[in-house]
Amino acid sequence: MEVLDSLVIGAGQAGLSASYHLTRRGIDHVVLDADRSPGGAWQHRWDSLTMHDVHGIAELPGAERLPLSDERANLAVPAYFTAYERLHDLPVVRPVAVDRVESTGPSDGEPRRDGLLVTYAGDRNWVSRTLVNATGTWSHPYVPYYPGIGSFRGEQLHTHDYPGPEHFRGRRTVVVGAGASAVQLLGEIALVTDVLWVTRRPPVWRTTEFSPEAGSAAVALVEDRVRRGLPPQSVVSVTGLMLRPQEEAARRLGVYDRRLPMFASIEPDGVRWPDGRFDPVDVILWATGFRPAIGHLAPLRLRGPAGGIQLDRHGTTVVVDPRVQLVGYGPSASTIGANRAGRAAARGVAAWLAGHPAPSVNAASVDLGGADDADEVGDEASA
Repeated sequence: MEVLDSLVIGAGQAGLSASYHLTRRGIDHVVLDADRSPGGAWQHRWDSLTMHDVHGIAELPGAERLPLSDERANLAVPAYFTAYERLHDLPVVRPVAVDRVESTGPSDGEPRRDGLLVTYAGDRNWVSRTLVNATGTWSHPYVPYYPGIGSFRGEQLHTHDYPGPEHFRGRRTVVVGAGASAVQLLGEIALVTDVLWVTRRPPVWRTTEFSPEAGSAAVALVEDRVRRGLPPQSVVSVTGLMLRPQEEAARRLGVYDRRLPMFASIEPDGVRWPDGRFDPVDVILWATGFRPAIGHLAPLRLRGPAGGIQLDRHGTTVVVDPRVQLVGYGPSASTIGANRAGRAAARGVAAWLAGHPAPSVNAASVDLGGADDADEVGDEASA
């Protein structure tokens, strides 16, 4: 039975960066990617999003930076990732949708922190000594519950499934959320239809230019949370929001001044406000963000009492189980942070391997049967 030194789950920016640095260190590994083609979450983003809109992405290690352009991000970035995988001959296997990761040799109902890790995907499995999880958030969109949400006869969409502004033409739309995606999508939709913008808390606007120092300070705040074992927040939640030039037309329409409080309930044909007023609407667009896609790690029991997964000072090694590295999580959930996290994760993997000699393993000593962890995986995924 083959035992890999490491296994990477996810082939987005963080996963490719980790694979590049593992390869440079000569660490035997494979990368499992749920998508059928390279590109990570970028290949699923809406057509109107360009490389100018996202201000480019940080270059992958050992590669040149993608130029700013009007090219669609969902075409430019996947092409970039495809070329990168080929250039560095990265060991990506796809499509592989991981179901769960377990630790061999459970003792007293708790996973052993020094055993092997078994990653299951359908009828296939991989055994490894360490794990780099780079699954990001895109596959786990978050929609909050509000009374009556199931009764709405109109259309409900999430940013994850945004079809472009023309889909909303002539259809009164409520956009929910105070993040960057809400602001960007409002800038498009408000030009073709009547829009209401609602947020649970007032949006935080940035009034000064975003400098590297401000970015470092924002990342530090997110890092502090994961070091204390708290659930991570997005970087934009601490940087504030700024309007792009293409959103000026929407601003002149007054869209961004309509900071309505959150509605109290949803009814079949619209939304009801706390003061009893009713607004008919045709579409609710939930720009309410994403949660880390880590349900498959539930059998490892990585979460602490504060509800998050505590990471070390380098921001990638799981404190309760140093075999596991998390990249694209918390402070590394950005293209710049993902690159740095990939390097740190490879360093963490190498440190674990150096301090723990490879065990003598045969197939009979590793239980590859399917454990009944379905309920726990579901609970972790919803957390």
